[in-house]
Amino acid sequence: MNSPIIQLLVLAGIAVFLILRLKNVLGTRDGFEPTNQQKIESTRGDKRPELEVIEGGPDHDIIDHVAEDSDAAAELAEMKRAEPSFEVGPFLQGARGAYEMILMGFERGRLDDLVPFLDPEVYNTFSEVVDKRQEQGLHIESEFVGVREITLLNADFDQETRRANITVRFVGELISVVKDKDGKIVEGEPGKSKKQKDVWTFERVMGADDPNWRLVATGE
Repeated sequence: MNSPIIQLLVLAGIAVFLILRLKNVLGTRDGFEPTNQQKIESTRGDKRPELEVIEGGPDHDIIDHVAEDSDAAAELAEMKRAEPSFEVGPFLQGARGAYEMILMGFERGRLDDLVPFLDPEVYNTFSEVVDKRQEQGLHIESEFVGVREITLLNADFDQETRRANITVRFVGELISVVKDKDGKIVEGEPGKSKKQKDVWTFERVMGADDPNWRLVATGE
């Protein structure tokens, strides 16, 4: 056997030896293997004491929206006792959607679909305004941009009748243009939005089968 072949075999043997030594030192990694820091954190996590859930604490579903020591907070708590499934957060989300639906229905003069959500007195007031616009030949083109602010101002609950009232302040934004019968703009500017501020009171009998809250009062 000549010298080059012998040298090649010797080098191959050395290479195999080094590979085996490296595998013994480093080990074999297959997929994800936690780092040393992760192993330390995992060990620390095992030593953490279990936290007990303390019942009877503040209801964040209420105090996230009104002051904890306010009359409104106490009234909302009574509503939740009367109807345990009631939650303030989802109510305000529903009020946001109702605001857009009712406001745009009024702007466009389409009140029929709003009957289940309006107190008869409020419906009549809206209807009178819509009728006057039509008599004057006015037409409104409007587009809802969004609700910029929603604040729960007050809450009231009658334990005898189980009737609940919640007052909410909205700051909305919409594009509204009023045109006369000839199509001439008499109010507003196309493409330019404006703020719309409203204070609305919603009412519902807690525990009733009808889930709808009705708009019973409007203001600014």
